[in-house]
Amino acid sequence: GLAAFRAFLRTEFSEENLEFWLACEEFKKIKSQSKMVSKAKKIFSEYIAIQSCKEVNLDSYTREHTKENLQNVSRSCFDLAQKRIYGLMEKDSYPRFLRSDLYLDIINQKKGSSPL
Repeated sequence: GLAAFRAFLRTEFSEENLEFWLACEEFKKIKSQSKMVSKAKKIFSEYIAIQSCKEVNLDSYTREHTKENLQNVSRSCFDLAQKRIYGLMEKDSYPRFLRSDLYLDIINQKKGSSPL
């Protein structure tokens, strides 16, 4: 399912939303504070900084709030941004994915192959 959704987002040029969300999930698993700081800076520069290569669509408040959180890195420093991006995918991209030919083809293939 994840691979299919990612492939769909790629066709819409919005794959960075899912990549950012997944990067945040991985970030929360980091145990070492020094690794958290390093990874937080990487996530910010890759997805949140203005004009970054995979910039996600965030409002200025969320962007600034996240930037301030980097002054004292914790597992929750991307929570607001991650929640906003999840909301975008949930309300926008995912419903379109469920109506897409890509998804419908997968569903039809599953219906066609019956278990033994």
